[in-house]
Amino acid sequence: MSILMTLNAGSSSIKFAVYPVNGDHPIAHGQLEKIGSDDAQLTLHGGNHSETRSEGSLDHTTGLRRILSALDGLTQGAAIAAVGHRIVHGGPDIDAPKILDSALLDKLAEYAPLAPLHQPHNLAAVHAAIAAFPEALQVGCFDTAFHRHHPWVNDTFALPRSYYDQGVRRYGFHGLSYDYIIHRLAQIDSHAAHGKTVVAHLGNGASMCAIRDGRSIGSTMGFSALDGLPMGTRSGQIDPGVLLYLMESHGMDAADLTDLLYKKSGLLGLSGLSNDMRTLETAGTDEAEQAIAYFTFRIRRELGAMAAILGGLDSLVFCGGIGEHSARIRAEVCTGMEWLGIALDAAANEAAADIISNGTTTVRVIPTDEEAIIAKAVRGFLAV
Repeated sequence: MSILMTLNAGSSSIKFAVYPVNGDHPIAHGQLEKIGSDDAQLTLHGGNHSETRSEGSLDHTTGLRRILSALDGLTQGAAIAAVGHRIVHGGPDIDAPKILDSALLDKLAEYAPLAPLHQPHNLAAVHAAIAAFPEALQVGCFDTAFHRHHPWVNDTFALPRSYYDQGVRRYGFHGLSYDYIIHRLAQIDSHAAHGKTVVAHLGNGASMCAIRDGRSIGSTMGFSALDGLPMGTRSGQIDPGVLLYLMESHGMDAADLTDLLYKKSGLLGLSGLSNDMRTLETAGTDEAEQAIAYFTFRIRRELGAMAAILGGLDSLVFCGGIGEHSARIRAEVCTGMEWLGIALDAAANEAAADIISNGTTTVRVIPTDEEAIIAKAVRGFLAV
């Protein structure tokens, strides 16, 4: 039997799955999370086997080796026909999955400064997979591709036009997640799939997307994976004047600002405690509560903006680790949004039901599955 593998290397996690080449259901799947902490956790599901174990402190490269080792017993020596990879940044031109060759990998490496928490790890996973499975087809699936046909006004900045021509534009991210949600909505709610829908992908990385008739027309993320919502360690939207001030008055350079904005800000910076929402919800400190309040305030603010882009709102979908699992965050986001037709069903929300609303706007919780989108793309290449 031939199989295919998907690798989704994020800023603090690696999700993975193994599929039959001709099957939609994974043989094994799991994730390595809390990478960079002292207590990384590897969860593996396969057949009747399921386990979570502590892996201590490790980085992405070591983590990938642990994953491959853990999968050995479940794949039973089956040949890996292809490996599909999540690649966060595909640049201004890529709007579909691509076979990864050396020339494309070199080009993708140029985008690392625009997604420093992801792109280097994405590409490291590709190189590790090439080394482990040299005969396998390597396929890249790009988060930016879903947004590549934004209306121009949602794609540009008010800078001299020459910068746009050089690639300084709003790219948008989390496209694989949004792609899956739209495919899922097409199966369960055709009106939402073709109507005015906002999807809130809330996790250690967080963004929102305005989708009409299945196409992205606006995103909270822009040129880099920093913009928009506050995230685990990323600042989200910030006045560029603040950065000029930090450079001029605090002597910070590009490296200092990169470290500040990508690694020391967001929920971690606001709380002074953790980037993990689960920790903050149980902490009980004033700072943790303020971090949560800012997070949900910014989501509500962007929800209003996304509804304005769409000219109304038919559906709101929560996905991502926080969106799927935190009833509190969902409730706080929906509070005060009755003007958009949102009325939360408290019991359904606590149960994380498929539909958690009873107003005119449907609010759903849909677990996202980026791996399924990657596997589908890989099968398309194998079928050629």
